Amino acid sequence: MRRLLLLLACCSAPIGLLTACAVNPVSGDQEFALMSEAEELKLGRENDVQIRKQYGVVANPALQAYIQQLGARLATKSHRPNLTYTFTLLDSPEVNAFALPGGYVYITRGILAHLNSEAELAAVLGHEIGHVTARHAVRQYSATQAANIGFTLGSILVPELGSRVGQSLLNTLGSAMLSGYGRDHELEADRLGAEYLARTDYEPRAILEVLTLLKNQELLEKQIAAKEGRAPRVYHGVFASHPSSDERLKQVVGAAEQLRTQSRGRVERNPFLNRLDGLAFGDSEAQGVRRANSFYHSGLNMALHFPNDWRLTNTPTQLRAASPAGDALIQMETTPRGNARSPQEYLVVAMKLHDLRDGRAFTVGSAPAYSAVTRLNTPFGTRDAPVAVVLLNQQAYRFLGAARQDTHLERLFSDTVASLHPLKPEERTLAQGLHVRLVTAKAGDRFADYARRAPLSHEPESVLRLLNDRYPSGEPTAGELIKIIQ
Repeated sequence: MRRLLLLLACCSAPIGLLTACAVNPVSGDQEFALMSEAEELKLGRENDVQIRKQYGVVANPALQAYIQQLGARLATKSHRPNLTYTFTLLDSPEVNAFALPGGYVYITRGILAHLNSEAELAAVLGHEIGHVTARHAVRQYSATQAANIGFTLGSILVPELGSRVGQSLLNTLGSAMLSGYGRDHELEADRLGAEYLARTDYEPRAILEVLTLLKNQELLEKQIAAKEGRAPRVYHGVFASHPSSDERLKQVVGAAEQLRTQSRGRVERNPFLNRLDGLAFGDSEAQGVRRANSFYHSGLNMALHFPNDWRLTNTPTQLRAASPAGDALIQMETTPRGNARSPQEYLVVAMKLHDLRDGRAFTVGSAPAYSAVTRLNTPFGTRDAPVAVVLLNQQAYRFLGAARQDTHLERLFSDTVASLHPLKPEERTLAQGLHVRLVTAKAGDRFADYARRAPLSHEPESVLRLLNDRYPSGEPTAGELIKIIQ
C-alpha cells in the first residue's frame, strides 16, 4: 500500500517535483526515486575508490581482464547496456560479491575459489548486474528515507538533499549491498541474472548451482565459526532452507532457459578451473599471513606476535586482535613514516595526539619506539588507552589498545609492541600464503587423502569438498580436475 501511495504521488506530482519519479529500466514502470541516474553514477565512481582501498585488488592483470570481459559480455544483454560497467576482483578471502550503484561490480577471490565453471562465475556477475539494472540500491534508499525521515514530496526541494545522498545511501545500504537486499529483491536479481546468462548462451541453472554452493558454504562457515568462537561470515543469507527447494527460484530459472539460442547452455568447466591455478587462498602474501596468534608480512619484511588465543582480523588498512572473551583488543596499522624525526613526534604531529601521559621512549630491537596513554573513543566507550609507535624500515607501526575494564592490557600491549621484528630466515616460509592448485584425480582418490596433506586448520576435508562441489559427501571422479590447497 505504501508503494502504491508513493507511486500515485509521484505520477500526479507537478512538473517541478518530478525529480522524485523515474522509470525502472527493468519493468518500465514509474517508480519513486530520490536519486537521479547522474547521482547514481557519481556515487558509484566516488565509492569505488574506497572499496578498492578497503579490500585491496588482486594483482593479476590476466585474471582481472578475464572477469571484466565476461562481465561486460553479460552487461550488453542487460536492461542497462549503455552503462559503463567495471568488474573488479578484490583481494579478500571472504566469500562475497556485491555491486555499487552505477555499474561497479565486485567479486572476492574467496568466492572465486569456490566456483567450478565459467557459467557459475557468469551467474555471480549476472546476479550483481541484476541489482544494478533494477536499481535495488536506489529503490531501497528511497523507500527507507521515505519511511524513516518522514519524507514529503516538498522535501525534494531542500537544496542540501543531493549533497547528503552519498553518505546517507551508504549508511542505509551498507549491510544490504554486502549481504543481500531481502528475498524479493534477491529473487529479482536471480531472475535477471538467469536471463542474462541465457541471452549469452550460458546455462541458466548455474544460478541454482551457485546458490546451493553459498548455502553449503553458510552451513560449513557456521560450523567453523562456532569452533573458533566468532561470528560467521556469510553471503546471500536469504534462504532458510536449501535453494534447491525454492519453487519460485526454479520457476525463474526455468523461464530463462527458454531464452537460449543453443540447445544446451555453455558451462566451460576445465578452462575456467585452469585460470584458478595459483590463486591465493585464505590470507594473501600481499596483505600478510596470519598463523595462530602471529602475523608475517614478506613485503614489509616484518613479523608480530599477539597474546595467545587472541583472534586476528586482517584487512589492507589494519590488523586487529581480539581477546577470547571479546573484552580487549589491540590494533596495528602501518604507514610511511614521512618526515617524523622520532616516534614521539609522529604520535603528536601525524596522529594528532596532544594529551599523552606516562610517555616512555624505548627500542624494539634497534628500532626507536615510544608509548604513552591517551583518552580515546573505543568500541568499549571513552577510555584511557595505550598507544605506541615503532619506526622500522621506513614504516611507522601504530599500535592502539582498548579494553572493557582492567584486563592486564598494559602488559599484553607492551609485549605485542616489543614482538615486532624483521623476518628471520626461518620465518620467511611462514610469510608465504596458501594457494589453489589443480590435480587430476586418479581412480580411488578420496577427499580424505587430499585433506591429510592440506595445510588447513579446520575441517580440511569439508573445505575441499565445498571447493569442488562435493559437499557434504561425494568423491572425485577419475580423470577430473580437482582443486587442492598447498
